[in-house]
Amino acid sequence: MNKILVLGAGAMGSAFTVPCIDNNNDVVLAGTHLENEAIDQINKTNNFQRIINCQLPKKLKVVKFDTFLEELKKKPDLIVVGVNSKGIEWAGKEIAKNYNSNTPILLLTKGLTIIDNKFETLAKKFKIVLENNGVKDSNISAVGGPCLAAGLASRIKSSVVLANSDLGVVKSIGKMISTNYYSTEYSEDLLGVEVCAAIKNLYSMIIGASEGLCSADATKDIKNKNYLNTAASLMYKSISEMVYFTKALKGKEETVYGLAGLGDLYVSSAGGRNSKMGKYLGEGHLYSKAKKQFMQNDTIEGAELALEIGSKIIKEFNKKDLPLMIDLLDSIINDKKFKINW
Repeated sequence: MNKILVLGAGAMGSAFTVPCIDNNNDVVLAGTHLENEAIDQINKTNNFQRIINCQLPKKLKVVKFDTFLEELKKKPDLIVVGVNSKGIEWAGKEIAKNYNSNTPILLLTKGLTIIDNKFETLAKKFKIVLENNGVKDSNISAVGGPCLAAGLASRIKSSVVLANSDLGVVKSIGKMISTNYYSTEYSEDLLGVEVCAAIKNLYSMIIGASEGLCSADATKDIKNKNYLNTAASLMYKSISEMVYFTKALKGKEETVYGLAGLGDLYVSSAGGRNSKMGKYLGEGHLYSKAKKQFMQNDTIEGAELALEIGSKIIKEFNKKDLPLMIDLLDSIINDKKFKINW
């Protein structure tokens, strides 16, 4: 039996514990310092997680952050980081306080950032944070692919890709977490998997805008029934742009056509917060107003990514190579209506 410690009691962090428990591991879910109320709610309701409306396994131990370091001292076999992208630096500093360099770390968190004026993955940022806090030898992997939290927690058949330059590491992790409903593939392209996992949030917003953008003249009812032609066109073009951008950042083209790219884009554009925000943008709402009026308490990963790295993309890439991405970035950054030059 392996010991798995998950930091972050949000939707995916919570859902991830289900296959871990089902594969006969000893699993602890630790909330962040901002999740004490959520942890109390989970414990008071016998491990019911209301964020994803699912019952977590009874064997799961759920604790507040003030006991996280104590759990870390027990030397888990796997540390899983499920905080949001803004919490990556904080999580790295906390884990560095008592990290065993032999312990693999798996990032559920997806995103890109800018470090020293260069595009970097969150895995690279996490490694730098650990190094800056005294950890010189860390072992970081990432997970990507089409896996929505509620589905995973409900044991719906799902597939993901685990990425690390050392395939032996992710294959070992895969043995810990794989079940008959949660299957794992493996990739050496950590960079490509991370890039795809991040930018698919942008393109799921674009595809989510399909209904509003499919016609300037048709009635709302006609657009609602016939927008899939437009969605398919945007899906095709989105994949083409993802290939271009991923290769530009030195990731592999084949990664885009796998679970981390095409697979994840499909499930994200079919439903989820990014796609939902895209629908509002397609209807002509400004991002700031749509966020405040319809999704005030939701984290929109694509929009946060746009605000994080969008200006650098617009500056360094030619619009003819990334027309959809740059139109969306311009819309969010400058808070203007989202339009596509068909």
